[in-house]
Amino acid sequence: MEVGVERLFIGAGCNRIVNNVSWGASDLLSFGAQNAVAIFCPKTAQIVTTLPGHKAYVNCTHWLPSSKFAFKAKHLERHYLLSGDADGIIFLWEFSLADKKWKNVLQVPETHKKGVTCISAIMVSHTDAIFASTSSDGAVNVWELILPSSSGGECKLSCLDSVFVGRKPMVALSLAELPGNQGHLALAMGGLDNKIHIYSGERTGKFVHACELKGHTDWIRSLDFSLPLNTNGETSNILLVSSSQDKGIRIWKMMALHENDKKEETTLASYIKGPIFSSGSSSYQISLESLLIGHEDWVYSVEWQPPQSSLVDGTQFYQPQSILSASMDKTMMIWQPEKTTGIWMNMVTVGELSHCALGFYGGHWSPNGNSILAHGYGGSFHLWRNVGTDFEDWKPQKVPSGHFAEVSDISWARGGEYLLSVSHDQTSRIFSRWCDESSLEDGDAWHEIARPQVHGHDINCVTIIRGKGNHRFVSGAEEKVARVFEAPLSFLNTLNHATSHGSTLADDLPSNMQILGANMSALGLSQKPIYVQASPESSERKNNEGVDTLETIPEAVPVALTEAPIEEQLAYNTLWPESHKLYGHGNELFSVCCDQEGKLVASSCKAQSASVAEIWLWQVGSWKAIGRLHSHSLTVTQLEFSHDNNFLLSVSRDRHFSIFAIKQTGADEISHQLVIKQDAHKRIIWACSWNPFAHEFATGSRDKTVKIWELQNGSSVKLLMTLPMFKSSVTALSWLGIDRMRNHGLLAVGMENGLIELWSFSNTKTENGNVGVPNAALVVRFDPFMCHVSAVQRLRWRNGEKSEDCKGMQLASCGADHCVRIFQVDF
Repeated sequence: MEVGVERLFIGAGCNRIVNNVSWGASDLLSFGAQNAVAIFCPKTAQIVTTLPGHKAYVNCTHWLPSSKFAFKAKHLERHYLLSGDADGIIFLWEFSLADKKWKNVLQVPETHKKGVTCISAIMVSHTDAIFASTSSDGAVNVWELILPSSSGGECKLSCLDSVFVGRKPMVALSLAELPGNQGHLALAMGGLDNKIHIYSGERTGKFVHACELKGHTDWIRSLDFSLPLNTNGETSNILLVSSSQDKGIRIWKMMALHENDKKEETTLASYIKGPIFSSGSSSYQISLESLLIGHEDWVYSVEWQPPQSSLVDGTQFYQPQSILSASMDKTMMIWQPEKTTGIWMNMVTVGELSHCALGFYGGHWSPNGNSILAHGYGGSFHLWRNVGTDFEDWKPQKVPSGHFAEVSDISWARGGEYLLSVSHDQTSRIFSRWCDESSLEDGDAWHEIARPQVHGHDINCVTIIRGKGNHRFVSGAEEKVARVFEAPLSFLNTLNHATSHGSTLADDLPSNMQILGANMSALGLSQKPIYVQASPESSERKNNEGVDTLETIPEAVPVALTEAPIEEQLAYNTLWPESHKLYGHGNELFSVCCDQEGKLVASSCKAQSASVAEIWLWQVGSWKAIGRLHSHSLTVTQLEFSHDNNFLLSVSRDRHFSIFAIKQTGADEISHQLVIKQDAHKRIIWACSWNPFAHEFATGSRDKTVKIWELQNGSSVKLLMTLPMFKSSVTALSWLGIDRMRNHGLLAVGMENGLIELWSFSNTKTENGNVGVPNAALVVRFDPFMCHVSAVQRLRWRNGEKSEDCKGMQLASCGADHCVRIFQVDF
């Protein structure tokens, strides 16, 4: 059986750490998402790929050439990327522009003893880069990297120097070539001792401490050298911008001294101007040029606008006098000197409207200087583009989004219109195709269109209720209560927009829908409905209060979205109201599932004893508890109803699986009985999945095996086969039916190492009803570059069965690497 797999979508948030994002001359952005390096394209607002290899959190990434050196990158066929992680390891990646392929070129040999905190680099020529890295181990390493001039050549890496800075480590770096002095470099570093240290060195080696700049009164957070400034045809000075937790930004001028200046060196006036140091045959003086005050909180990053080509011939480049700063006060500012006075002023401010950003960790310029991007505390991106022609007009743009912690569970809408995911970042998110004729040539792209639940607990499990009626889901978190949510009118209208082509959703819209959206209560646990007709008194009363205390939560403004939303809209305005709470479990909820008709929900919680490990059954609609099933002695890790709803399968940490027969006895009554309990694996059983065509099911365990069983006559179980041992623990399974006549299906297997495999299974019965020989074969192993880099938590086919005419199916997966992925599987 021939199967092709391609990546449709990746949703992931950015690691919440400074220096994590870099904008390359290739016009792609890199960032760390757990242990992966993720690459996103700002034009399509999609994450294009993730790079596997790091074994620890990715702390920082840096493009060679970055947007700062885009003017030197016109003819490059290959771009490079450095990434450093929390174990102190730095990788170099190569990206080929022609075939869009990535490869891991090398690991920097001398690793830091602790996590890498900052990487900074300059391109000295087309093939020669110098980069420096800092770490919390107190060392700053400087390397020279010679890039291959032709394809297939080797990258040559040599260590120029390693500077030990003592017990107070450095967290910010910037490198520059000294003006008018070939081959001499300046390295600025700043950190926990509130001073900026300037080191000077040569291309060939040792860096010596030249001087230190005092002025900041708190940690230095970011440093950036400009390119040499052209004055009267001579390049004699460069500027250094620094930012700190003291909320201030300082601009320092580094000026080359001429022979006649040096005679004055000993006078008092020269010391007022600032410290002097020499490198080779030249001397330089550093003086404070300007102090920029405007941010109200720590300034995490400052960056010069990348050099732009002059209008005359396009080959001359100049450094624009323009600085971008990003701060914990939720704003980014662009600073420029005023035309007449030359005083540096804040010309543009973006971002303060959002109540949800909780501060920005860094800001970056696009190579052409017309876009700026911030990444924030919520793992989110915020992108503004200057769309004005005669005057500046900065407008927010679409960006990719996703969870910023482990994604614990996913569930498809009953018609497959969207995918719902829940995570330990305490949010649930809905991803859907967005039909947007204007922006994309290649069809629809997937986007996050709603964030129905924003909660005070890590969310562990979710299931969407099947069957007729409004969209509903049940989620379970690190609390003993399961919560039921219903889609409000604003979401149904948004979904209509998103899937507008040939959609039949409009027929499902309830005519008497009263709830427009939802608001968060002050303590952030329950989401209260907002009704279509709000009473005027309540709004008047709110206006009169006018007191902004810490307890008040911004009022949500639910509206039907007509284009894919940005972070500010998602964070508050797309909540769903909570309709019920299901009380009963003794511990934090762990797994939940719904039957095929949307009549029953089963749930389980974390358990160390048999009395707590019971499975509760709830009736959809009345939400009464109508059954408690006893069998296991430890946490039930996954539950699934059979395709005909007659059986409920559960697997547990106690290494057993159980099957319960479920029968409807009356309108509100069911009977349930334990049919079988079997010791199945040597270690925890993490996953199970029924065959959609028969009473066969698969179990997957930490013992690295997948076993396929058959339930016979509803009373006994037979082991049909055990698949060959996998390389890693099996953590997720999902069975897709392909051909009912031949009982032929595909089993997706997800592992703890992040990899996914598809196995084909068939078990044809002979004429007289005797069981044929079951057989299973590996169909495809997903390319590691498409897979997760940590444990796969859940796999879900978009529909349980493939219809006759469709050529392909979608498989969704979520993982501990913060990613939600959707694959197109073509037969």
